[in-house]
Amino acid sequence: MKGNVSGVEIELVQGDITKQEGIDAVVNAANAQLLPGGGVAGAIHRAAGPQLAQECRKYAPIRPGEAVITGAYNLPNRYVIHCLGPRYGIDRPEEELLANCYRNALRLAEEKGLESVAFPAISTGAFGYPVEEAARVALRTVMETAPTLKHVKRVRFVLYSPRDLEVHERVLRELTESAT
Repeated sequence: MKGNVSGVEIELVQGDITKQEGIDAVVNAANAQLLPGGGVAGAIHRAAGPQLAQECRKYAPIRPGEAVITGAYNLPNRYVIHCLGPRYGIDRPEEELLANCYRNALRLAEEKGLESVAFPAISTGAFGYPVEEAARVALRTVMETAPTLKHVKRVRFVLYSPRDLEVHERVLRELTESAT
């Protein structure tokens, strides 16, 4: 599914965040130490190779809502933007911290003059954020930020499961309809 907000194309796909060819930067749902781990962070680190963890050391630790940018090494992208999402029910205010992940990632992409960014569903795995609530925060934040973007023209959400894709598609339809 695709949508367009202020000249920024928003794409929703099911797939593997480590296989996003033609996208300038992928976003890592990172842990505070920016180390390889499970889920998205583990997959990105495995695909990128050990140089990624080595570069990440100089930026760690980061706090919920913060983002840093590194090279992508063996990934088919130029950069990885690492965001630490909030742990649902623990890091407060979780909605604001999650929105900051998306805002800060887009700010870094803009600073580098990037045209495209692919996000996973940040905080919805081990950090326990309910998928529908996270989708609303993520999509609303991207839609609100879109008018300020000069370089970024494509934002892709790469969802792991068919259910996550379905939820994001429904939320994007609702947000798009309510904006018109």
